[in-house]
Amino acid sequence: MNNNDMVVIDALQYVNWTRALFEKLNCSGMNAVHVTVAYWENTQETLEKIGLWQQRFRDNADLIMPVRVATDIEVAKKQGKVGIILGFQNCSPIEDDVKKIQTLHELGIRIMQLSYNNQSLLSTGCYEEKDSGITRFGREAIKEMNRVGMVIDMSHSAEQSTLEAIELSQRPIAITHANPAFFHKALRNKSNTVLKALAQSGGVLGCSLYPFHLKNGSDCTLNDFCIMMARTVDLMGIDHVGIGSDLCVNWDYSTLSWMRSGRWTSGVDYGEGSASNADWPDQPSWFSEAGDIMNIAAGLEQVGFRQTDVTKIMGGNWLRFFDNAFTAA
Repeated sequence: MNNNDMVVIDALQYVNWTRALFEKLNCSGMNAVHVTVAYWENTQETLEKIGLWQQRFRDNADLIMPVRVATDIEVAKKQGKVGIILGFQNCSPIEDDVKKIQTLHELGIRIMQLSYNNQSLLSTGCYEEKDSGITRFGREAIKEMNRVGMVIDMSHSAEQSTLEAIELSQRPIAITHANPAFFHKALRNKSNTVLKALAQSGGVLGCSLYPFHLKNGSDCTLNDFCIMMARTVDLMGIDHVGIGSDLCVNWDYSTLSWMRSGRWTSGVDYGEGSASNADWPDQPSWFSEAGDIMNIAAGLEQVGFRQTDVTKIMGGNWLRFFDNAFTAA
């Protein structure tokens, strides 16, 4: 398939960006990527990270550009650039102040998870033993995110919290990077109940390439992944499935430790599993870097998807979703 025929969007990457990596991204065939600005950072630390991205946009203006509305993605494609969507994998940047949602939206943030594995001020993370659902603060945050045009992302949230977020939100929510639990029983992967509710509400799932979320981990085959996507489309419908690779590149172990442990423990949180998960996992050979994204398009065709449906999965569904999601209500 000719990449000129579609918009290609990856709904989550976490990369230690350099000029060389932006050059590779620009040549990859991707037109937009949702990047992680913060995990556990407070407001001040997050503002510093946003400032770093502003500098990156200036220094690499020939390769990347910020995405504030969905049409920016189409502009980026026409100009031969990659649109960058700024997002948070946790709600820590707003601390305990709902007004900061508008401030951060005005600074370019377009996506925020309500929790990252643990209980947050807004909702319960998927690693907690008990899921208390959306908190009082969480209800107010959802209203404000709906108002300003910031996507509610429940990728790392627990089941009841996710179902409540879907119900409470007046706009469709997203799960930017996770897989169905029927494919692999990771705590981060989602039940059929959640996926059906997400689709019925107009939301989108970004299927993940992170090895701990894949059947057979790093040895997962492209065929198995694409068959999983076919089953997911059968469950959710063709308009509600996309890619959110969760690709992590150019980081050392200290960053992995920060992602998992933040400041909430003085010990080591290995995430799902044990010390066997104590380092970055190897990516599947068919998706080791951003430049492999078109392997997925080819794999989808090989398992029977029509070209029009491949176009939706590779980015069309996200483009439609963002067109509604990034503007004020």
